[in-house]
Amino acid sequence: MHKHHILIVDDDEGILKLISMRLTAAGYATSTATNGLEALSTLSLQRPDLVISDLRMPTMDGMALLESIQNIHPTLPVVILTAHGSIPDAVRATQRGVFGFLTKPFDSQELLHLVASALRLNGAQNFHVDKDNNNWRSAILTRSPKMENLLDQAKLVAATDASVFIQGESGSGKELLARAIHQASPRQTKPFVAINCGAIPENLLESELFGHSKGAFTGAVKSHVGLFQSAEGGTLFLDEIGDMPQTLQVKVLRALQERVIRPVGSSTDVNIDVRLISATHRNLNIAMREGNFREDLFYRINVVSLEIPSLANRREDISLLANHFLHVFNQKHKKTIQSIAPDALEMLIAAPWPGNIRQLQNIIEQTVILATTHIIHANLIQKALQEEPSDVISFEAARLHFEHGYLINLLKTTQGNVTKAAKLAQRNRTEFYRLLERHQIQANAFKKPEN
Repeated sequence: MHKHHILIVDDDEGILKLISMRLTAAGYATSTATNGLEALSTLSLQRPDLVISDLRMPTMDGMALLESIQNIHPTLPVVILTAHGSIPDAVRATQRGVFGFLTKPFDSQELLHLVASALRLNGAQNFHVDKDNNNWRSAILTRSPKMENLLDQAKLVAATDASVFIQGESGSGKELLARAIHQASPRQTKPFVAINCGAIPENLLESELFGHSKGAFTGAVKSHVGLFQSAEGGTLFLDEIGDMPQTLQVKVLRALQERVIRPVGSSTDVNIDVRLISATHRNLNIAMREGNFREDLFYRINVVSLEIPSLANRREDISLLANHFLHVFNQKHKKTIQSIAPDALEMLIAAPWPGNIRQLQNIIEQTVILATTHIIHANLIQKALQEEPSDVISFEAARLHFEHGYLINLLKTTQGNVTKAAKLAQRNRTEFYRLLERHQIQANAFKKPEN
């Protein structure tokens, strides 16, 4: 079991022994330093989870030590302890990003409560990762037992060539998990190719997946290599496979069964060697019952199923991810935000996160851009959370909304002429009429009245 490591810095040997004794009794591992310079030497050898430092010390005081720590470990929390607990000292320390401020003589329970809070909210808190053997998962930041269990399963399946099916809400990190599986697999030196099946129109998706030959259709001025061939020897990730049209589902099934594809407009099959990972936020069992997803394809892609938890189900990762995004967006926007205030982190941890990690990323970027101090305060987080949609619209709802607007605009352009509208949409009249019926649109309503 990992013990949290706390570095205590004070020029009073008696205080060092007292704090160390109380923290050790509470189950923490401790080390001590009698001044700031000694503390920095200790930090160069081992990074603790928390630093507790006296404010007034010779050679290097607590504020100078805080500044040095923030330069080396920006997310490492520091608690300042002082017998000179004046309001100006507290204000100055808080403005500089100190986690907490305790006045001597301190209450033991208050100290332990502050330490527990700092460790719980600490985005840089140590968690079990074997760096030598875990480069494959380096892009996935977690201390969640649920995620660790999922990654253990991912590592096992990565060693095989089995097709993997990842389920999870939008924004939960399905592509990151797919990339990690590829990195842990024997195919890691070959390409990883990803495509969102729901983001590409049906008439283009087939060409993207299987390629096309020159002259296969209007505009095909040269041959195009599809993603199955681009991923040769590696991994093809089909995100949102639940949105794939049934006509293409048949062709993907053939590719997986026979290990061959046929580019659009070609009469020649091409052999492929690709490992498939697919993902969706949909419930494919419902889609199969409704006849929208082929059962035979489902069993072909679902050899091993992995379910990635939502951010709301891995709240212990929120502060870790928030501090990571803080560092990323500091660099991107050339800002120098030092930390997220403890009450702001509490607010993030308590939020519902319907948009998962993608929503958290957006929130942190927004607050980094708008922050005018070196700390992101709770009011900024609260404002950003209120401005985020309380619910994330499903892809299906978004697509229906787009289709409805698209059809309306087509009929306006053609003045209700269905033949012209269908031609512009590159659909036959029968299919176009079905679309109009689905959206309850009457083409006659767009015809110009006769004088």
